[in-house]
Amino acid sequence: MAGHSQFKNIMHRKGRQDAMRSKLFGKLAREITIAAKLGTPDPAMNPRLRLAISAARAENVPKDNIDRAIKKALGNDGANYEEIRYEGYGPGGVAVIVEAATDNRNRAASDIRSYFTKSGGNLGETGSVAFMFDRVGIVEYDLKAGSDEAMLEAAIEAGADDVSSGESGHEVYASQETFRDVAKALEGKFGEPRKAQLTWRPQNTIAVDDETGEKLFKLLDLLNEHDDVQNVYSNFEVSDALAAKMSA
Repeated sequence: MAGHSQFKNIMHRKGRQDAMRSKLFGKLAREITIAAKLGTPDPAMNPRLRLAISAARAENVPKDNIDRAIKKALGNDGANYEEIRYEGYGPGGVAVIVEAATDNRNRAASDIRSYFTKSGGNLGETGSVAFMFDRVGIVEYDLKAGSDEAMLEAAIEAGADDVSSGESGHEVYASQETFRDVAKALEGKFGEPRKAQLTWRPQNTIAVDDETGEKLFKLLDLLNEHDDVQNVYSNFEVSDALAAKMSA
């Protein structure tokens, strides 16, 4: 997970922030629409929608945008999105999982395959790399939400599996089965988290040389910028030297 988190932090420090933010808002709105279509438009009765709205609020998405995304689902407006997971290997044998929501399966598959190929990697079949990751829930809080000890104690009491606290905040992990209950218990104690969602957590990370690392950054960058791509995960371990180089 560390590599993926560092990559995201570097992306925030790079240029084109306004364009990236607009794209992020679009992805978050799309998830809200999908969640509302698949279940009830009431977040109190729809856990996925509740988490989608929470994620949007954490990124300061305007309330009007959130309301429009829900209304789009109610009115059956716009495209019908199909959720697809792509898996493959990037440069250096790094495993990559791509979650997409698209209204054109052929376009998405063609674009994503080309990104892998151009980077020196290859797109595989579903399941080709997922076995190297655990599907878990993650709940994130800023450090100001509570002390390391308080977060650990609350997480254990809630039934979480793991807790990591550092300079960037608190990360609480739970199984798919207990995730919703853990998130609800923590919210009752610390308030709304900055993020709560299911994620792919690598069982082990892979270190690569700087040249390969730069190729991986370009691949992950391309994938994240694609309109159909919602989330990208990898077991890429970013060295401090490479992180500093790419953020310069």
